[in-house]
Amino acid sequence: MPAVIHLLTGPTASGKSALAMAWARTHGAEILSCDALQIYRGMDIGTAKPGADEQALARHHGLDLRNPARAFSVAEYRDYAAEVVRDIHARGKPVLVVGGSGFYLKCFFAPVADDVEISPAIKAEVAELEKSDGLDALISRLRAASPSGTGAVELRNPRRVARALERCLASGLGVPELAERFAHQGTPFDAYVKKLVRLDREIDDLKARIRERTHKMLREGLIEEVKLLAPALRANPAACSAIGYREVLDWLDGGEKTSRTELEEAITLRTVQLVKKQRTWFRTQLPGHQVVELKGSEIPGLEF
Repeated sequence: MPAVIHLLTGPTASGKSALAMAWARTHGAEILSCDALQIYRGMDIGTAKPGADEQALARHHGLDLRNPARAFSVAEYRDYAAEVVRDIHARGKPVLVVGGSGFYLKCFFAPVADDVEISPAIKAEVAELEKSDGLDALISRLRAASPSGTGAVELRNPRRVARALERCLASGLGVPELAERFAHQGTPFDAYVKKLVRLDREIDDLKARIRERTHKMLREGLIEEVKLLAPALRANPAACSAIGYREVLDWLDGGEKTSRTELEEAITLRTVQLVKKQRTWFRTQLPGHQVVELKGSEIPGLEF
């Protein structure tokens, strides 16, 4: 019988952590974080990272893997997760993947990154072409490297054109051929049975929980955490732009001219905007799954 991966997702502040802990303790499971920011050391308060007490009750994986100055890619997460899942199953324990980072979550169900290796020489060549001759030169070179067409590449986006060109030059294949190969690429999780549960709440309930969560983070020292991490955060665009961290950095850069109440409101508003995008993404991008609607502070029994 195939081994099972249990997955629990849902928007920010929906209540994933509490349900995950209850289920893990009941079933003796180990938890694999599926959060693209909890990977970074020191990003604790702003990511609602499980504390020492929670980690003592159930073993957690995927936390504090890297200094926030260095980016962590979805391909790195996929490979790390595959190793963790194999190890947990080898020790006879259930696996519970918990988090709401969309592309990290998607890697359990579909390819998320191709296997084309880009050499430093090719990266330098494409970067120099963009610097010296601009987007038009990138497009021209891409069309020469991919005579079968440019497929779905956004030709107005220099970054996407450059990445497509790098892959064509490295592989010797055109954009359509790379897309075809990617579509048939497997994942490290193809042999597992995946059981996915998505939590959801009424939007007004989520807004109230987000407001409470933001207030708690600021009370517990989010500003001090950002001050300490600021140099590392600024070196990593993904970490620097994370909700809570971005707003506090901007607030500090502005000389703290607005009140903490206005800072709290800015973080709350952006989190609500994220949640709306998350709910749409989960509904449209994930395979068929069970949906559990929560209300208030209830922690229902979770059945996969």
